[in-house]
Amino acid sequence: MTDVLKRFLAMESAGGILLIVAAIVAMVMANTGLVDLYQELLSTRIQLRISTLDLDKTLSHWVNDGMMAVFFLVIGLEVKRELVSGALSTREKAMFPALAAIGGMLFPALWFLVFNVGEGASMNGWAIPTATDIAFALGVMALLGKRVPLSLKVFLLALAIIDDLGAIIIIALFYNHGLSVPAMSVAVIGIGGLFWLNRAQVHSLVPYLILGWIVWAAVLKSGVHATLAGVILGFLIPLYGRKFSPARQLENFLHPWCAFLILPLFSFVNAGVSLQGLSLDDLSSALPLGIMAGLLIGKPMGIFLVSWGAVRLGIAQLPTGVCLKQIFAVSVLCGIGFTMSIFISSLAFTGHEDLANLSRLGILMGSTLAAIIGYGMLNYILPRHHTRTALQM
Repeated sequence: MTDVLKRFLAMESAGGILLIVAAIVAMVMANTGLVDLYQELLSTRIQLRISTLDLDKTLSHWVNDGMMAVFFLVIGLEVKRELVSGALSTREKAMFPALAAIGGMLFPALWFLVFNVGEGASMNGWAIPTATDIAFALGVMALLGKRVPLSLKVFLLALAIIDDLGAIIIIALFYNHGLSVPAMSVAVIGIGGLFWLNRAQVHSLVPYLILGWIVWAAVLKSGVHATLAGVILGFLIPLYGRKFSPARQLENFLHPWCAFLILPLFSFVNAGVSLQGLSLDDLSSALPLGIMAGLLIGKPMGIFLVSWGAVRLGIAQLPTGVCLKQIFAVSVLCGIGFTMSIFISSLAFTGHEDLANLSRLGILMGSTLAAIIGYGMLNYILPRHHTRTALQM
């Protein structure tokens, strides 16, 4: 049994499998007699108090705002590594995922509005299909194992992180229910301290992690999504040191925790969408149709058309070893909005439970279809045997 467990944990797709299993368990519990237990688990309160700093949050909040900040820290470290010395180290290659992410946010919003112009309060959900769920998109891609070129993974990582940063900006600008200026001031001072540590070539991880925790707590209290703190910290930790790479050391330590604990727990906490009171007939209304159209049509259209246009015009270059067919398949996979979309819908329809339920139905259907279609396309397009490239040195 031990050998079987070791082989399972060694699989590249193990994290993705755990992610999907956790989502299925959450859906079952949220729609059966176990719903009370599920809600009780999510609402369990955990308090952290240091002097005047009092963080009293539910388990779901700690996972979404705390643990996911660690995941975004790892993403920040990975993207920085690729920007400095990897597949995104040239301006042309770095432009490619940035432009694709912009297209992947603009077109879904437009498709949503096509269905919801003049629909009153429903129009407030225009940003719901703009976000890509990094955790689920990477989990589905991980099921294909080593068949996926490293450069294609890097493209998805870079696109998704830029996409999520855009979503965080949208939340701060359009769905903010009151920013705390003092907390934001502390966050800015902390970020300045991290920048100074980087410029002073401080290679010990301890001061970065202490300041990073302060920035995270301040961002959390400010009203802005706390995962932004993880991204900022990842980008400001030095990649090169005198005897070792601080960024690589932290990335190697955190990666298994993200793959086998944080992401599955995140999936379990967020995937339990209750379908009580909803029917298939509700799919014919403008709100869920707009969300589904944004995720299934707007996302791939925006990402692929902008990517194709950028390459044809010479503005950007395709990642090494990646073709436009693979880009299109990944663009379909980016239609998995799921947890981030659900988060935005909860902000967009505060006080409108009927609209919130309809939006969750559209998110569930659109994201599920995007995952199935995207996986099927990648499985068909990618070569059956993995080939090592210079990127995998």
